[in-house]
Amino acid sequence: MSLFNVYPLFDITPASAKDVFVYDTKGVKYLDLYGGHAVISIGHSHPHYVQSISEQLQKIGFYSNSVQNPLQQKLAKKLGLLSGCQDYQLFLCNSGAEANENALKLASFYTGKKKVLAFKNSFHGRTSAAVAATDNPKIVAPINAQQEVDFVTLGDLQTVEAILKQDKTCAVIVECIQGVGGLDEMPTAFYTAVAKLCKEYNTLFIADEVQSGFGRTGDFFAFQKHGITPDIISIAKGMGNGFPVGGILIHPNLKASFGMLGTTFGGNHLACAASIAVLAIIEEQQLMQHVKALSTYFIEKAQSLSKLKTVKGRGLMLGLEFDFPIAELRKTLIHKHHIFTGNSKNPNLLRILPPLTIQKEHVDQLIHALQQEL
Repeated sequence: MSLFNVYPLFDITPASAKDVFVYDTKGVKYLDLYGGHAVISIGHSHPHYVQSISEQLQKIGFYSNSVQNPLQQKLAKKLGLLSGCQDYQLFLCNSGAEANENALKLASFYTGKKKVLAFKNSFHGRTSAAVAATDNPKIVAPINAQQEVDFVTLGDLQTVEAILKQDKTCAVIVECIQGVGGLDEMPTAFYTAVAKLCKEYNTLFIADEVQSGFGRTGDFFAFQKHGITPDIISIAKGMGNGFPVGGILIHPNLKASFGMLGTTFGGNHLACAASIAVLAIIEEQQLMQHVKALSTYFIEKAQSLSKLKTVKGRGLMLGLEFDFPIAELRKTLIHKHHIFTGNSKNPNLLRILPPLTIQKEHVDQLIHALQQEL
């Protein structure tokens, strides 16, 4: 049997990884400034993380959600305290797409409406409703077209209100910092206005924090900078540091009923152990404070780069936007300098999503490589 060939692959085979470095089968050491799409939050193979999952596996790795699992309660409490969202309710699943799928479904249940408002250049996942709310026609199959989604330019408040006035929209879903779309973010006034309109027109505000959550921006969630209170918050990626885990945080105004949502693997014992370990390390190593300090250092150092137009994003969810397409530069960084970086829908943007544990010397290594190539 062969693999279904849907991924364009670099000729690199990672064999091991430690903190911010990945080692391939030939023994080549790579600096990981992409974290596998912002997944690696606390660094590769963190000893506490490895120990937590290993010890849990020796006890019980999985049983269904038809029985008690105290680790879910422990995770919910720890997540609430560290994020500042103690009043929210937690539903656990397996991925960011599944988180957004459940968020949209819950919004439709709650409001009795079915349309969704999303923003241009958005990316919310590859499952049915999530992919329909993703602004990329190439990955939206005809079967997904049954979902009714209005796409609005990020920042266009007038069109948002005109659509919500029609009283057909169950949810507005937004990445407060767009990920795949290219690190765009609006001023606080836009997000607070959208949240106000959602309240006025019985529409739920979903904050997609799949990529930006778990301390990546220096705040626990990206929306917190704007002082808003989402109805639902979707989470994944950095939540498990590589272990498949996702979830949604649900405002207490939204009440649960048996069978409303469900999952086979979501919230299993190993997933909970992984995420609890991530939260413990973020807190103990003060990684959110560290992210803010490193972000300031990174942005200052980046100003020395020629052909740089601007630095986008916040914290360690950053994009270096140049005045030329970066595809070849990215390949050079990988093959010549052994540095992993990312791309985006913006062809001129080099995306930086490292483990939150990176240090100044790692930033210096990237800047030096870029100075050589520019």
